[in-house]
Amino acid sequence: MNRLAASPVCPEPVEGQDAAPASIPPLHDMDARELAARVARRDLPATEVARHFIARVEALNPGLNAIVQFDPARVLAEAEAVDRRLAAGESLPLAGVPFTVKDNLWVEGYRIAQGSLLFEDFVAPRDAWAVARLRALGGVVLGITNCSEFACKGVTSNLVYGATRHPLDPTLTPGGSSGGAVSALARGLGLLALATDAGGSTRRPAAHCGLVGLKPSPGLVPHPWGFAEPNYGLSVIGVLARSVADCGWAFDLLAAYDAGDPAGVPIPSGLTQPTPELPPRGLRIAWSPRLGCDFAIDDDVLAALQARVDALRTAGWQIADADPPWPPEAREYPLIALQHAGLHALYGEQWVADPTRIDPVLGAQIETGARIAPADVARALRLRERIAHALAGFFEHYDLLLCPSAPVTAWPLDQLGPPVIGGQPAGPRGHAAFTPLFNYCGVPACSVPAGTVRGLPVGLQVVAPRYEDARVLGFAAAVEGCIP
Repeated sequence: MNRLAASPVCPEPVEGQDAAPASIPPLHDMDARELAARVARRDLPATEVARHFIARVEALNPGLNAIVQFDPARVLAEAEAVDRRLAAGESLPLAGVPFTVKDNLWVEGYRIAQGSLLFEDFVAPRDAWAVARLRALGGVVLGITNCSEFACKGVTSNLVYGATRHPLDPTLTPGGSSGGAVSALARGLGLLALATDAGGSTRRPAAHCGLVGLKPSPGLVPHPWGFAEPNYGLSVIGVLARSVADCGWAFDLLAAYDAGDPAGVPIPSGLTQPTPELPPRGLRIAWSPRLGCDFAIDDDVLAALQARVDALRTAGWQIADADPPWPPEAREYPLIALQHAGLHALYGEQWVADPTRIDPVLGAQIETGARIAPADVARALRLRERIAHALAGFFEHYDLLLCPSAPVTAWPLDQLGPPVIGGQPAGPRGHAAFTPLFNYCGVPACSVPAGTVRGLPVGLQVVAPRYEDARVLGFAAAVEGCIP
């Protein structure tokens, strides 16, 4: 898998110009790889790292409500174990790196609720595969981050923990469903975050909070056990970081094959680019500002993304204006019926028995799911095939697709979504329109920070054919480094 070096800048630095000596940043501003290297060299005890981040959580999390399960004694105990393992001679690539875990992924011994009163007393019997992997490599679980109930809402609020606030403005939402993960990471509560993405739940919050959010190809990060998934076959483990290099590094450490995962893919080594270099300049790249679906987007958000695309063109990348030829039915969340049917199958009885124990927004989805006939599910699955075939045909002519991650900046905390987008009335999923198609197609997609609008971050989405995750990350580094 791809191991990315630090992101290059664009344009190139002046030849012969001396770089200023770099000072050591505070631990919460350090690259995850740099911190791990210092701990692994025994220059910095993992326990010192843990104490630093514990203090940050205690000071900053009350204003965010991002981390909802936090046990300082356990964090310190995990860090002490890392120091002992290093002293015993173990090689730990993630030595001492604090990471957070979304509240729908198991962490052994922690109360994991999926943001639902139905699971408020559930204690995970084991780690999710990805959690176990990061801990085996020396990572330290800093805490559990808030999410919407069952990770099925575009903002992060629930009946168990309440709402998570945006790291730049407490009156705004960070988006969802991985809002706790991005809010914590953006404020330096951890250096990496594990999330999930069934329709954009990693990428959109990342865009709203100025982070890098990767949705890998299905099966590359194993997820063989855990909660039953309403969006069966669409959800993957998402990786969040503050730089493309850290995101690619974490993904590289997580990518593996596990036969217990029905989506697992035994990809042999060598299929992905093993070097840290940018992709070749000859890549055929398409820019689709409305994704061929006439999706609404705020004018200033589009202008910021267009400026980043134009800067990439100026830097020498060949980028054409082109839209994927989707089927006519492929519009805003065309397969949402699968989520509704999945929620009804899993939680319909509990909703009927006591609707006070489920978020009313989720209850409405469950009730919608009750009215979905088997033929509707079959038609949705057939449409998914047609959507995937359409994008596959598009990628016969292009190597990469660029489009918005989200058409808006973050919106007020008490709204499910912005009521107006691009000057047009917006439905409850209008803010989420640009991401779910790529879950349906099973292709890798990464949101990369692409500037700010009205002081709030926006993100550009980089998409490639299935299993070309390294290509996505390589070009994401070019996007990150090329400033208009």
